[in-house]
Amino acid sequence: MNSDRMRQFLLEIQSELASGPSSIDFEMAYQARVAVDRIKFAIKHAEQFAPRTDQMREVELQLLDALERLQRVDRRFQERSRLATVERCGTLRVPRSAANGSGSNTTPKH
Repeated sequence: MNSDRMRQFLLEIQSELASGPSSIDFEMAYQARVAVDRIKFAIKHAEQFAPRTDQMREVELQLLDALERLQRVDRRFQERSRLATVERCGTLRVPRSAANGSGSNTTPKH
């Protein structure tokens, strides 16, 4: 393989790697969602069962802050993943529920 072809091949690999999320990105996104669910559970139980003290309010605020940070990271991952899909496919697929604005599938059932 000559050097021009090798450079082209390496550029293609680099652009593919840069264009979308890697497997570690997907793993981190999954772990973030697990953490989000657990933090929501902890907040819910703290509100229901914990005594109403200043310390517990601070704990709830810290949990809410962590929750917001993880949700922000998850949204960025989803946007990056969507952009990579658009770049590869050339079109953005809009779910039916988003397209009709109803939030439900309007396909008739037979």
